[in-house]
Amino acid sequence: MSDVKIEHPNRRKASSKLARLVVIVLLLASAAVTAIVTIGGWSVLEGAKALSVAFILVYVVLAFFVARWSRGVLPMAAGVAVILGIFAAVAAPGWFDRDADGFTDPALSADVLGLLCVLLVPLQVALIIVAMQGFRQRWNVEAERPRREAEPAPA
Repeated sequence: MSDVKIEHPNRRKASSKLARLVVIVLLLASAAVTAIVTIGGWSVLEGAKALSVAFILVYVVLAFFVARWSRGVLPMAAGVAVILGIFAAVAAPGWFDRDADGFTDPALSADVLGLLCVLLVPLQVALIIVAMQGFRQRWNVEAERPRREAEPAPA
């Protein structure tokens, strides 16, 4: 058995734990809103079905890795959030325009889907900010401690 124990001191900080929790919540909330828009508008989505499902899966996988303290996925989460935020900002007016005559009605109201797309934009901005703050916290820093110091003495 090794006489050295590896510790990650930055992971014990309350700010790091909070940043990790907020990133996970924002990733899962983004995946949920994207899933609602995808399912609610499935009948009228023309080319974006596979892309929407891909975003949902990527966000869930990213949340899993952030939960395991993987610092490297935080910039990737921010980058994907930029792309999804742009798509949501571009899609929102299209959903609101579907109120006119001659359009097929989606499962959810087009206004609700438009509102969800509008809400997805600030959600992505928040995800970018918090993910980059978490990246700055250096979760990957390791410190070697002798096992005698790291573990309490047996009683």
